[in-house]
Amino acid sequence: MDILEMIANDVVEGEMDEIADHVQEALDGGMEPKKVLDEGMLKGMNTVGDLFKEGEMFVPEVLMSAKTMDEGMEILKPLLKEGDVTKAGVVVMATVKGDLHDIGKKLVCMMLEGAGFEIHDLGVDVTPEEIRDAVKEKNPDIVGMSAMLTTTMLSMQDTVALLKQDATTQNVKIMIGGAPANPDVATEMGANYSADASAAVDLAVSLVS
Repeated sequence: MDILEMIANDVVEGEMDEIADHVQEALDGGMEPKKVLDEGMLKGMNTVGDLFKEGEMFVPEVLMSAKTMDEGMEILKPLLKEGDVTKAGVVVMATVKGDLHDIGKKLVCMMLEGAGFEIHDLGVDVTPEEIRDAVKEKNPDIVGMSAMLTTTMLSMQDTVALLKQDATTQNVKIMIGGAPANPDVATEMGANYSADASAAVDLAVSLVS
């Protein structure tokens, strides 16, 4: 197994203790940081996405893979030059006001990051105004919102309405997800629906292309 395969495998298997050594070994051998990222870590993350989609990997394992990728990125980030990382797009993510559920959103953030998106995660219990202000500041391509409680769907609705009535934010693409969300609700709001994390990646790619 060559060093890039080992790095990809570290990501897939969630080998947090191994990846830093392997990334360093590749760099010490004269490999370009971009090559380590593209053909090692991102290749591993793509495999994770496929395995998750096929039901071969589950949320805890995906989270371990994402943490492993972060460990490798700690070493690579200072070495990557402007333009080395092709950004797929910019996404602002939040769990809406009144809702404290985080796992689903975190998973979507990690898988979007693996697909090359720049993520700004606002956390949980985020008000419509805070989301609007973040859109004005970050100028993202997409806003992603999560709600797990039926009661917090109203907050999601308020946020979409607020974004759409402000001239500076009305053109941002909106993705929603979570247990009470569905395609009809999304259409009614003027948003796009994704059923799970891998569908969210496909949707995000289609929204920016």
